[in-house]
Amino acid sequence: MIALEEAVTARLKSHSVTFEVLVDPEGALALHRGENVDMEDLLAAEEIFENASRGTRSSEDDLKKAFGTIDVMEIAARIIKKGDIQLTAEQRRDIIENKRKMVVNIIASNAINPQTKTPHPPARIEQAMNEAHVNIDPTKSTDELVRITMKALRPLVPIRFEEINVAVKIPSSYAPKAYGEIASFAQLVKEQWQNDGSWIGVVRLPAGLQNDFYNLVNRLSKGEAETKLL
Repeated sequence: MIALEEAVTARLKSHSVTFEVLVDPEGALALHRGENVDMEDLLAAEEIFENASRGTRSSEDDLKKAFGTIDVMEIAARIIKKGDIQLTAEQRRDIIENKRKMVVNIIASNAINPQTKTPHPPARIEQAMNEAHVNIDPTKSTDELVRITMKALRPLVPIRFEEINVAVKIPSSYAPKAYGEIASFAQLVKEQWQNDGSWIGVVRLPAGLQNDFYNLVNRLSKGEAETKLL
């Protein structure tokens, strides 16, 4: 349950009566988009209000007329899905900034320049987003914002989502410890332990993470591993 001081009001007018609930702003936006959200985490108070700022609760008669039930969770969900979520200017800015960072990170981690087969740095992606005047709508999901952003960036920069396969050979002195971290970082496609204790594998990962992967392998093997982009 979100704290009252962090909550915002979701409001719906029905049957000439206003109904309000106090909610977590980001969770309410997610539910408004149709995502699954735990209502108990979403509400700051398990009450339906006629005026939340005054603490005036809705009457059972009004609830039954408008919603056909007095179940708070069911009514609250309907208010959030069909009504308006009253974000403050600061909350709106924070949500937009957080979503913008998430979009940049997702694109930087998964996309490459198909001409050079190398990732785009986050700073380049942000610059291109500014050039393309990408609008981050706080009511849209991150997946939808990534699709919108990629469409806007393609006329400006060569970019596409891609996965790569990398062959790796870890010397025996580092292989047992390195194996677990490599398997956690990337998808193992093939692997084989050699008679000398070394480990050979092929991993698949988002193209934008290849530099991070090489840095991980070098750290785990103190620079003695061998890698090859397939």
